[in-house]
Amino acid sequence: MSKIAEKLGMKKRVNYFETPYTFRNAMKEGSSDVKISMAVLGFANIKNKQIAKGLLFLVIELAYLYYMFTNGFHCIAMLPSLGTREAEKVWNEAKGIYEYTAGDNSILILLYGVVTVAITLVFAVFWKSTVCSGYKAEYLKARGMRVSTFVEDVKDLFNKNLHKLLMFLPFTGICVFTILPLIYMITMAFTNYSKEGNHLLLFDWVGFENFARVLNFGGKIGKEFWSVLGWTIIWAVFATGLNYIFGMILGIVINRKGTRFKAFWRFCFVLSIAVPQFVSLLIMRTCLQPQGAINVLLQNAGLTDHALPFLTDATWARVTVIVINCWVGIPYTLLQVTGILQNIPAELYESARVDGANAFITFFKITLPYMLFVTLPYLITQFTGNVNNFNVIFLLSGGAPTPVGSTSGKTDLLVTWLYKLTIDQQYYNLGAVIGILTFVVLAIVALSTYRNTGAYKNEEEFM
Repeated sequence: MSKIAEKLGMKKRVNYFETPYTFRNAMKEGSSDVKISMAVLGFANIKNKQIAKGLLFLVIELAYLYYMFTNGFHCIAMLPSLGTREAEKVWNEAKGIYEYTAGDNSILILLYGVVTVAITLVFAVFWKSTVCSGYKAEYLKARGMRVSTFVEDVKDLFNKNLHKLLMFLPFTGICVFTILPLIYMITMAFTNYSKEGNHLLLFDWVGFENFARVLNFGGKIGKEFWSVLGWTIIWAVFATGLNYIFGMILGIVINRKGTRFKAFWRFCFVLSIAVPQFVSLLIMRTCLQPQGAINVLLQNAGLTDHALPFLTDATWARVTVIVINCWVGIPYTLLQVTGILQNIPAELYESARVDGANAFITFFKITLPYMLFVTLPYLITQFTGNVNNFNVIFLLSGGAPTPVGSTSGKTDLLVTWLYKLTIDQQYYNLGAVIGILTFVVLAIVALSTYRNTGAYKNEEEFM
């Protein structure tokens, strides 16, 4: 151990698989150069001949400080109030007209505040890594080891650190286009951002008031929420279960040895997938109208003397959307199960026939358990997709029928109701609350169900 190392008070470590240059060790054993680099990023790197890297760290710090002093601190300071200055109408004597002076815009204040906080958190992680980098250079130099140059660090990005280079852009995209909008939406749920009280430009924090309003059984919005939530769960269960059951039965019938022209029958059912779903749904919506083709054909055939309320009666409409969803969804399940059915070992069926098992027992003892073991994760995905199945409901029924004075229809799901609340009604705060609650419900159902499946508990073998 060199004299420099002894002077720095660095102890020799026995575990060579543990990274010695951690932030904790930097705080405990780092020299004054490392301590200075906490305030002046890259100082320790520059002192240890990593000039390019140290200057890069320093430039990033200066850029962050410039942003904070020019705009960032103001954005964070405005977050608690979200603005207080309203737009004013002022008389301009020179022009002889009234002019409007722009006030604070709470939307932008909240957005810039969230972005600034996110940038600060990212900089905090970067600050920690730069301190560790400076300590690493000092650690290696103190032991007489070679300190890598900037060019070598760049080359490492295409070698042993290639994963960092490849993951940088995807991770950045997820943060910017997924995580930040989600955080922005979540914060909106704690404000009174809505058309109520003209809170579209200037709004305030209201805490959990919106959650209490949505979850309140006695309130108007609360009654609608629980009603829509109940129908959403019923819809998701029937839409997922019926598609899976009928798709599997159809796949078994087509896949059986006695069925001829298998490819033709698969083609007939899968053909509907080639037609854009929104086209099929809009055509069915037109056909199911009181004066649509289906009602006209039924009346001309003498099967009914009046138009059936496919989309105008609540019960009829709910049954109709479930049936139409089966028509557009079963072909997808057919494709999923066909490959699985063809891969079930034939020896299992041969053994069952030798033991005297009939088709009914064979299905419930061999086919169904095998299918469920393989497709339960797919079922969970389908259930989640049906909870958020915007297309079928919005394009087929539009959520109708809608009672007078209600913001939701009898066939509205949480996702379509959220759309109406935000786009049509401009209740952005309530929409954000419903979005959060939808995510919570889906996360609980999906995670709890998946963790209890055989595919999760025993993914190495079947039965």
